[in-house]
Amino acid sequence: MVMQRYLLTYMGVVLALYLHHLVRAIEVPRDPSIQDILLQPPTITKQSVKNYIVDPRDNIFIECEAKGNPVPTFSWTRNGKFFNVAKDPRVSMRHWSGTLAVDFRSGGRPEDYEGEYQCFARNDLGTALSNKIFLQVSKSPLWPKENLDIQEVHEGAPLILACNPPPGLPPPAIFWMSSSMESIHQDKRVSQGQNGDLYFSNVMQEDALTDYSCNARFAFTHTIQQKNPYTLKVLTKHPHNETSFRNHTDIHRARGIAERHPSFMYPTGTSSSQMVLRGEDLLLECIASGVPTPDIVWHKKGGELPVRRFKLENFRKALHIANVSEEDSGEYFCLASNKVGISRHTISVRVKAAPYWLDEPENLILAPGEDGKLVCRANGNPKPSVQWLVNGEPIEGSLPNPSREVNGDTVIFRATQTGSSAVYQCNASNEHGYLLANAFVSVLDVVPRILAPRNQLIKVIQNNRTRLDCPFFGSPIPTLRWFKNGQGSTLDGGNYRVHENGTLEIVMARKEDQGTYTCVATNLLGTAEAQVRLEVKDPTRIIDGPKDAVPKKGTTVHLICRTRYDPTLRLTVTWLKDDTPLFLGNRIKKEEDGLTIYGVAEKDQGYYTCVASTELDRDSARAHLTVLVPTSVNRMSLPKARPERPRDLELTDLAERSVRLTWIPGDDNNSPITDYIVEFEEDRYLPGTWHNHSRYPGSVNSAVLRLAPYVNYQFRVTAVNEVGSSYPSLPSDRYQTNGARPEYNPTGVKGAGTSKNNMVISWTPLNATQVYGPRLRYIVKWRRKDTRESWSSATVEGDVSKYTVTQTPIYTPYEIKVQAENEYGKAAEPDVVIGYSGEDFPSPPKYFRIRQPNLETVTLEWEHPEHPNGILVGYTLRYQAFNGSKSGRTMVENFSPNQTKFILQRTDPISRYRFNLRGRTQIGEGEPSTGESPTLLNEAYTKNQGDIATQGWFIGLMCAIALLVLILLIVCFIKRSRGGKYPVRENKDVPLDPDDQKVDNGSFDYSDEDNKPLQGSQTSLDGTIKQQESDDSLVDYGEGGEGQFNEDGSFIGQYTVKKDKEETEGNESSEATSPVNAIYSLA
Repeated sequence: MVMQRYLLTYMGVVLALYLHHLVRAIEVPRDPSIQDILLQPPTITKQSVKNYIVDPRDNIFIECEAKGNPVPTFSWTRNGKFFNVAKDPRVSMRHWSGTLAVDFRSGGRPEDYEGEYQCFARNDLGTALSNKIFLQVSKSPLWPKENLDIQEVHEGAPLILACNPPPGLPPPAIFWMSSSMESIHQDKRVSQGQNGDLYFSNVMQEDALTDYSCNARFAFTHTIQQKNPYTLKVLTKHPHNETSFRNHTDIHRARGIAERHPSFMYPTGTSSSQMVLRGEDLLLECIASGVPTPDIVWHKKGGELPVRRFKLENFRKALHIANVSEEDSGEYFCLASNKVGISRHTISVRVKAAPYWLDEPENLILAPGEDGKLVCRANGNPKPSVQWLVNGEPIEGSLPNPSREVNGDTVIFRATQTGSSAVYQCNASNEHGYLLANAFVSVLDVVPRILAPRNQLIKVIQNNRTRLDCPFFGSPIPTLRWFKNGQGSTLDGGNYRVHENGTLEIVMARKEDQGTYTCVATNLLGTAEAQVRLEVKDPTRIIDGPKDAVPKKGTTVHLICRTRYDPTLRLTVTWLKDDTPLFLGNRIKKEEDGLTIYGVAEKDQGYYTCVASTELDRDSARAHLTVLVPTSVNRMSLPKARPERPRDLELTDLAERSVRLTWIPGDDNNSPITDYIVEFEEDRYLPGTWHNHSRYPGSVNSAVLRLAPYVNYQFRVTAVNEVGSSYPSLPSDRYQTNGARPEYNPTGVKGAGTSKNNMVISWTPLNATQVYGPRLRYIVKWRRKDTRESWSSATVEGDVSKYTVTQTPIYTPYEIKVQAENEYGKAAEPDVVIGYSGEDFPSPPKYFRIRQPNLETVTLEWEHPEHPNGILVGYTLRYQAFNGSKSGRTMVENFSPNQTKFILQRTDPISRYRFNLRGRTQIGEGEPSTGESPTLLNEAYTKNQGDIATQGWFIGLMCAIALLVLILLIVCFIKRSRGGKYPVRENKDVPLDPDDQKVDNGSFDYSDEDNKPLQGSQTSLDGTIKQQESDDSLVDYGEGGEGQFNEDGSFIGQYTVKKDKEETEGNESSEATSPVNAIYSLA
């Protein structure tokens, strides 16, 4: 049973290592020295869009660019057949590129080049394909000429004016105007539908005051075509002037128009259906006729409309749902109601999906003999079919490859060999579209290379953290080791940490860490090494810095700045005054130990900072200089106090963005006024709160103030002298500025999840002077990063600082922007920031492996979780020793997120261990990877059987056992020689006498008679006892087949009675050399 458990554990470890090896691939660094020498299959880097519409007035460029080594060559197919570029004088291919250029300067029709194009990029290692590019020429056909009859319609009746625009490519934008180019007013009674037609829910007499012309705007040609206008003739029962009905409460009844039940003009009937693709926008429309004009309300059967993704358009006649997903399928219905009744129309929505990636295949770089796999998983509705190609040809028709196995959406490679490089294509398609991905498999055989500069010199300040970089590359992936001063063991652990990229991190550099470090990269093909010289420097310190001083005006002052620094570094000492560089001259001089100021003046007052810096570090010290200015005897004898408040504030020179404020200073109370502080208050957002506006010298009493739009200002002024500040002045009159569109967008925009399926977008709202107008609101937009999906948006009003996006995938990057808007317009387009949706618990660590290389340690290895679901902050390992049913207490170890290996020192050689390893995000611990250490006996036997015989404890134990056996044998035979009797049968057929029966049950009877000879024995002439029937021997005690050592080293023996006389005789023949007889004769 123990052996079975060991085999299962061993097989599990081997399987985990195999799976790890299967998906392991080499990453080629971007270093040009590597990129230029490595052979690489082609990779498409740029191509035109699948549906490519071009302007007929321009030359045509179909893009296709690729990289590879050797440089790829390019070819094209058109409509599935080889396209010979050289035969067409108008077509050329760019140098070092596959981009096609079609030049029409010498004539030709762009329409002749419409079709489906595909680019092929080839080199010696494979062929990559572009998407199939469907090229079409933009078309803006003329409107067919037609004579439109006058449209006669009764007042109150519904009417549809058809547009029927010419079929353009892309379709034109439709809008309605009069023949005099005046726009048609639209509202819930008169509006344009999705198809471009103009709908009148009920016609009124004033509708005949203008004509109606449908216009089509073609984007590519920047042209507008106008259809002949419709003219209306409204038949009414009361053809009176409009003013006669203006004040009537029921204009329809006053005109004699009969009220009508709502009826749907579009779509017709009671039900319809619509199909939309996943990720697109859904637009449902209901336009109804009736008198009075019906109101439209939207509902979804069995659920709510998707919050924050839907909006009502076209006077609530259209329901717009952005970024449709499968959950938006179902039945939607619109209700058209007026005071006469209600009509209902049901629209069945089906959501289909073009293929989209779940796992897109990625380039695979392997060493000879390594395993790997390409995975191509896509979803869609209907489920897409997956086809594999190799170098542009179906994989089924390619040359056989015994190391390759195709299993549905996965291609598995085992023991790849040099020369099997190729480019594989995965095509996932259904009736709504296709996805094409290229992924090459490159088999590389590269000796190790160190990518860092040779003989680097790294300097670090003592007790600081530093890193010695050693980027490397090779195939198979080399192992990297660090050595110090060319000797000793590998550096890892304690003060040293080796990262996977080859960097050696020294946690705290000490003087003894100084020296030459060598990094050695090794694989099967060779070795490469590089040296890094580390120098540990003393820190720079200011040991005696400047002190606060109060010199008199005109005197000399010296500010001390003495330093200690590493003599091998270049020291620079600079001085700052009030945090700006100090200008040195004849009056202010920098000395070796400080700064001297001659003839101190009032302007010298302030903060002085000494900055001592080297190329590695810096230190600073600061002091304040206060200059004493002598005053007249009379003024100094008067008491000083805070100034009186300013008075008589007046606003003049009123402008749109400025105003002049004038005041009369108060008494300075024997201390000159040094400053005036101007404050303002506004009564819209924070009434009663005063804010600092500006500060002016004490010598002025008038200032032009800059103002912000849409603020109702009120000002006050405070005077300041050396004693303190006055009371604020009485407020000025209010001054209201006009509004404008915002000039600022919110700051501090960020996105972060508070749960695993949301993202909270937050920002710092605009303050009162940034609002610029009424009805401030924030337009919040977001979309997933690196996708082509459209922006989702929401508008929030008021003093709001956050918005929560729900139903987000776990820890996904989003592009976010928040724009301010008021009634006057929008602020400039905001910057895009990157936010992340909420984190979740991580999946279990991958490839958890437990090995026991010897009796003293257990080694654990793992890889990062396949789905971190956030920022991985570390790992938690719980382990417990056990022996049978007994278990020790649970121990806990916490690791950094970069650590993927742990060596456990065993506390005893018997117990096994259970392990539980979990990854951690900020949310908490995820699911565990678990396992047990291998079975000890099997492990110890298989790994240490060659070592036991040389262990001191084993040799000592064997010697003690041998000595104990020898003493036991001597005592037994001495007892026998002095009269002990052993009843032994002469023959196996002779019955036992009563005394002999004691032998049968395993007992011994020693006689008190000293001289009584043993039964069945005789004494020889030389004094020895001749053995006849007893086969007692050392062999029977110590070396017989039944004797053995127990697990604790104790001896297990058995007294054996031989029953064949022939065997007895055999014993007699060996009597002379028996060690037992020899010992007995001595006794």
